[in-house]
Amino acid sequence: AFETFFNVMPSDSGIAFVVIAHLDPTHVSLLPELIQRHTKMPVIPIKDGMTVEPNHVYVIPPNKQLTLLNGTLLLLELPQPRALNLPIDFFFRSLAKDQGSGAICIILSGTGSDGTQGLKEIKGCAGMVMVQDEASAKYDGMPRSAIATGLADFVLAPDLMPEQLIKYTRHTVFKAPAEYIPARGMASNALQKIYIALRARSDHDFTQYKKNTIYRRIERRMNVHQIDDINDYVSFLQDSDREIDILFKELLIGVTSFFRDTPAFDALRNVYLPEYLANKPEGYTIRVWVTACSSGEEAYSWAILLHECMRKMDRHFNVQIFATDLDKDAIAVARTGLYTESILADVSAQRLKLYFNKEESGLYRVKKLIREMLVFAPQNLIKDPPFTKLDILSCRNLLIYFGQELQKKILPVFHFSLKPEGILFLGSSETIGHFNDLFIVQDKKWKIYKRQNPSLSSLPILSFPTIKPPFENNFPMTPDSISKAEEVSAIQLVESILQQSNAPPCAIIDSANNVIYIHGRTGQFLEPAEGKITFNILEMARKTIEPALANAIRKVSLNKQEIIQRGLLLEQADKPVFIDLTVRPILQQSSMRGLMMVVFEINNTPRKTDRGIQARGDEKKKRVNKTVEELDHELQYTKQNLQSTIEQLETSNEELKSTNEELQSTNEELQSTNEEMETSKEELQSLNEESITVNAELQNRIDELSKAHDDMKTCWIAPILQPYSSIPNCAFDASPLR
Repeated sequence: AFETFFNVMPSDSGIAFVVIAHLDPTHVSLLPELIQRHTKMPVIPIKDGMTVEPNHVYVIPPNKQLTLLNGTLLLLELPQPRALNLPIDFFFRSLAKDQGSGAICIILSGTGSDGTQGLKEIKGCAGMVMVQDEASAKYDGMPRSAIATGLADFVLAPDLMPEQLIKYTRHTVFKAPAEYIPARGMASNALQKIYIALRARSDHDFTQYKKNTIYRRIERRMNVHQIDDINDYVSFLQDSDREIDILFKELLIGVTSFFRDTPAFDALRNVYLPEYLANKPEGYTIRVWVTACSSGEEAYSWAILLHECMRKMDRHFNVQIFATDLDKDAIAVARTGLYTESILADVSAQRLKLYFNKEESGLYRVKKLIREMLVFAPQNLIKDPPFTKLDILSCRNLLIYFGQELQKKILPVFHFSLKPEGILFLGSSETIGHFNDLFIVQDKKWKIYKRQNPSLSSLPILSFPTIKPPFENNFPMTPDSISKAEEVSAIQLVESILQQSNAPPCAIIDSANNVIYIHGRTGQFLEPAEGKITFNILEMARKTIEPALANAIRKVSLNKQEIIQRGLLLEQADKPVFIDLTVRPILQQSSMRGLMMVVFEINNTPRKTDRGIQARGDEKKKRVNKTVEELDHELQYTKQNLQSTIEQLETSNEELKSTNEELQSTNEELQSTNEEMETSKEELQSLNEESITVNAELQNRIDELSKAHDDMKTCWIAPILQPYSSIPNCAFDASPLR
C-alpha cells in the first residue's frame, strides 16, 4: 500500500508525510529504503527533535512511539515493546492537537483497529480522514474499523488517494473560507437556509451554536466537495439528503474516550466523591446525568469510577446514570457497550480485567455489573426537559460549542437539576461564566464545581427549553405538539359537555382502557384495584360486571358502534342492584380517536332470567354456609403443608447458593485462564504482523541482491567476449567461461 501510494504521489505537493507502521522492535527497519525507491521526495528515518518540512517523508523507527509538538517530531520509548501497542492512535491524537483543521490522516491496510480512536480526535478538530477501501486492502482490519465509524471523508484505493488529497489541500489553502463565508453578501441568508435544512431533516436547531464552529464545519464540507461559494453549497444540500446527514454528524462529532483527562477523574475518585458520599446512608441512590455522552465512553467511565470509589470506601450505594446524546446512532453504539482494542490506550490492564470481557471477535464488552448502572436515551439538551434531583452532572466539552446566550440558559438549568452541594463537572476549556453565585469552584484546573444555594433574589429566571424555533416565528408546530394540543382540547370539550348536562355517572377511557376522566359518583361501580396503583377500568370494575364491560369495550373498539348491556347484576352488601352499562365511541374526527365513554345507570328492574338467577343464588348461599367448618379444616391443613414445603425450599436454596458460589469461583478461574490466552493471542498477532513487515522487507532485499547478481554476471562476461565479436561468422560456446 505504501509503494502504490508513493508511486502516484507527486514530489512537489507541499505536504509533509509521516509514515507509521507496526514494526518488530528488535529488527532494523528497511522501510525508509523501500519507500525511497518509489518517490523522489527525501525519505528520512525520524530522529528525536526533527522539524517537519514539506515535500519530505518521515518514517518511524522500530521500538518507538511518536508525537508531534509545534511541528517537531518527538520519539518516546514503547511502554511494553512486546505487548499490544497502538502507535497510530498515539500519533493521530498529537497530530490533531498540534495541527487542528490542517491535520489529515490516511489509514491503509493493516490488522486490528489501530487508528480508529485517533481519527475521531482528528475529526473533532475539523481535520480530514482518508481510508483505503477494503477490497484493495491485503489486511482489512484497520480499514474496516475506520470505515465503521462513519467519519471517513474518502474511501479509496491507494493509487486514487494522491489526486483527491491534492485537490483537497489546494482548495483548503487558497480559498481562506474562514473569511469568505461571513463576508459574502448572501452568507447570512445562506446560513439560515442551512439551519432550516438541518432542522427539517434532524429536528434540531443550530442557530444558537457558536458561529465560528458552524463556519468551520461548513467550510470543511465545502473543501471536501471543492465548492467555492456557500450558496452553491446550499443548493447542493437541497439536492442531497445524505450530505445533510453528514453535515449533521460533522456538527455533532463527540471527541470522547475512557477517562479523558485522567488526572481529573483521579481527583474525583480520591477527593471530591468520597467527601460528597461520606454522609450518605447505606443504600443511597446516586443519580448522575452525563450529557452529550456520544458513544458512551465517558458514561461508562463514571460507572467504573463510582464502583471503584465504593470499593475504596467499603460502602454500597445504588447508582443510576442517565447518559444522553442528540445523536441516536451514537446512543445505539453506547447501548451495546462494545469497543475495539483502541481502548487499551486509555483503560489500564487492571480496569480491563475487572470491568470488560474480551469476546471472540476481539472486541471488549462492558461487564454486566457496570452496564446495569446506566440508562442511555436520545435527548436534546436545548429542547427537552432536564433530569432533576441529581448528585452529579457531567457536561464536558459541550458548552464550548454553544453561544453565550445559550450558555446563559443552560447553566441555570444545571443548577436547578442538581441537589444542594451536587457536583458539576465541565470540560477543561469550559467555565461557569458569571454564575459564581450558583456554583463554588472546587478544582479550578479540572473544572469541578459544587452547587450552592443563593438567596432567592439572586436566583436567575429559569428559561426552560421550548419547542418553538427561535428564528422563524411562523414555522409550523411539530406533529407531537399538535397532537398534545388536540388532546387537551378534546378532554376540555368532553368535560364541558358533561358538566352542562344531567348525564349519569360515566368514565372516559382511552384505547388502552385507562380512565382519563370521571364524571359523577362511580364508587359503587369502580374501585381502586389492590396492589400497585392502576387506572385500567377492567381492573377497577366490580367483579360481577367486569366480563360484560370487557366484552362491550372489545365490540366498540372493533365496530365503532355503541353497545348497551342491560340488567347486569351488581352485588352489594345490603341488596343486589341491577344496572345498564353503555359503551360508546367519541371524538372520531380528532387525533383522540380511540376514546370511549362508559356510562353506568342504575335500573332496578332486572330481566326475568336475572330474577331466576337471584333465587338460585339464595339457595346456594345456604348450602355454602353448611360447609364453612369443613373448609376451615382444609385451610389449616393446607397451611401446614405449605409451611413444610417452604422450609424444604429454603434448605434447597441454601444448597443451591453454596453450589453457585463454587461455580462462580470455577468460572473466575476459567475466565482468568481465558484472559491469559487472549493476551498471548494478541502478542502472537502483533508478532505476526511484525514478521510480515520484516518478511516483506527481506523479500525486497532478496530481489535487490538477485538483480545486482545478474548485473555483475553481465558486466564480467561482456569484456571477455568483446574480441570475438569482430571475427566474421565466428561461433563459440560461452558456457566454459562461466
